[in-house]
Amino acid sequence: MEHIVFLTGHLAHPALERVLHGLAPTPFTWEIRDIGLQVAALMTADMIRRRVPAPVQADRMIVPGRCMGDVAALSAHYGIPVERGPEELKDLPRFFKRAQQPVDLTQYRTRIFAEIVDAPRLDVAGILARARQHRSEGADVIDLGCLPATPFPHLEDAVRALKQEGHTVSVDTPDPQELLRGGRAGADYLLSLNIDTLWVADEVASVPVLIPRTPTDTASLDEAIAGMQARGRPFLADPILDPLPFGFTESVVRYHGLRARHPDIDILMGVGNLTELLEADTSGINAVLLGIAAELNIAAILTTQVSGHARRAIREADWARRIHHAAHQMHMLPKGLSDALMTVHAKHPFPDSPAEIEQTAAAVRDPNFRVQVSEQGIHVYNRDGHRLGQDPFALWPTLGLEHDASHAFYMGVELARAQVAFQLGKRHVQDQPLSWGCAVDAAQDGAHRCAPPARERA
Repeated sequence: MEHIVFLTGHLAHPALERVLHGLAPTPFTWEIRDIGLQVAALMTADMIRRRVPAPVQADRMIVPGRCMGDVAALSAHYGIPVERGPEELKDLPRFFKRAQQPVDLTQYRTRIFAEIVDAPRLDVAGILARARQHRSEGADVIDLGCLPATPFPHLEDAVRALKQEGHTVSVDTPDPQELLRGGRAGADYLLSLNIDTLWVADEVASVPVLIPRTPTDTASLDEAIAGMQARGRPFLADPILDPLPFGFTESVVRYHGLRARHPDIDILMGVGNLTELLEADTSGINAVLLGIAAELNIAAILTTQVSGHARRAIREADWARRIHHAAHQMHMLPKGLSDALMTVHAKHPFPDSPAEIEQTAAAVRDPNFRVQVSEQGIHVYNRDGHRLGQDPFALWPTLGLEHDASHAFYMGVELARAQVAFQLGKRHVQDQPLSWGCAVDAAQDGAHRCAPPARERA
């Protein structure tokens, strides 16, 4: 049986012991080593090397999640794997569950067409810059959106430049002549043809996306599908997703009906009518729409990033398709696979109860402030006392930092983060930025840039 050594500090030792006993029965044996400092979060790789003599009789060593330094070098030094655990002790059960059931989130079925809706108003360099951004966010196909009554004289140049950079390209316009121009320039896809414009597909090699004459005219879509099947040509079909409250539910039914009538064809779903036209956080909208796409085996979606609130739509769709694909492959609910789409709230926002925080605060013997958040509010404590409040302005007079500008600035930032975490129900970790899932780029360095320097204490 595997034997694991957990490293910790004085304050966290009792809590770590409780959590590990709560895991029983475990497929491993364990021991805890207090390496002689008060706060486990201040542990560094160099400190571990100095304070934990080699060899360590174990199969694996787990250090606190916020341990700074080169953990790989520790593995080489001790000759056993050394890993960072979760940042919060209460997350240990999920940490080991994930380790036992690793999830591959690199795979997906649904491709993302990302539309540049104002392509005619951009020069070729601007189109290329936008395409690079969209591809970095997860787009598989760059869609050039043409605008009504707006000339696009550089359409061919844009298609050729995108192809030269290795992009897969689609041209999106109701104008058959612009579709022909895009197809002849080398576009991979044309959006969109109906039964009346199907002749365009005979003129170019591009793969067409087929739509009905009107959203409710499913017969004309079936006729266009039959026409492409008779030609032996590839295509995608899109029965059109309508916005709320103008037929969204009925349009979802149309997608279901199309799949039932044509089990094997490739279907495209344009999700922008919901993400752009519903003023709600798009991470949740994309989570639901890509779940529908996974159930119906949708081959591709078309999305946009026009409205300010939809500026992360491509990245959200990328995460959503991967999560749902993994859930389908593993025959499980899309839970516990990733928190990338949990942009506003956290599933487990308050890992420690007020009583547990009170117990920790009572053991503190130094002047450094600790900040934690519970369902009761913001806890600030050091050797001089334990304060609890819900408003940083109410807590400020109790801190005595009027003549310590750098520390006051640090605590102002930390308390503001704690207040946001308390109000929204997010996980707060002192000296770390709040996590916003895929809505915000992850910080390169998670350490708080203005935190007072930590001192090693026995």
